[in-house]
Order: sequence, then structure tokens, then C-alpha cells
Amino acid sequence: MELNENIIDAVIRETLEETAWQFSPEIATGIYRWQHPNGDLYIRHCFYGEVSQQDKGRTLDEGIVSSAWLTLDEIEQQKLRHRSPLVLRCIEDFLSGQHYPLSLYHDLCP
Repeated sequence: MELNENIIDAVIRETLEETAWQFSPEIATGIYRWQHPNGDLYIRHCFYGEVSQQDKGRTLDEGIVSSAWLTLDEIEQQKLRHRSPLVLRCIEDFLSGQHYPLSLYHDLCP
């Protein structure tokens, strides 16, 4: 998150920077904690929403080669290539009906 940025605005910005797609979050799926074997600790906030427009000329964040639309089967087949087990877990939780309102998030910063 950037200074004075609320979490929903951060989600919209990060999605654009990492995928070049405009994203409108509609619900939260969950908040996840995972520790990498090297000791790094990650907290992931997962959101579901709609994408509306791609900025085809946009350069993606460093280290991101491309974004792609995959079926659930394709995502499951690539499980060993995921950065963490959270990728598939977030999708499974969404599909099982874990949907929380965005009002779950409260911004008390100026």
C-alpha cells in the first residue's frame, strides 16, 4: 500500500500494475497467512470482482512477464509453479461460497 491509500484503492492499483486490467472489487474471499519455507511470512487479502478494460500498452510490474486467463483445470495443473499454496486456496474458497462484503474493511487513516 502507498501512503494515504486505502486497501480497496490499493487492490485496484495493484491489479492494474500487475495485470494491466482495470479491476472493480465486489467482495472479499478471505484473509490468509502463509509462511514460506525460507521463513518469510505473507498475509494475502483475496478479492473477487470484475475486470473491464485492458491497457495493452502498459508495462507490468518488474518480474511479471504476462497475465493470462486460465480455467480452474489449467490453474490446478500448474499448482507446482505457484508462488504459494494461497493461489489455489483463494479460488477454492471463492468457489465454495466464501464471500464477504467489502464493508469488512475500515479505513481509519487520514
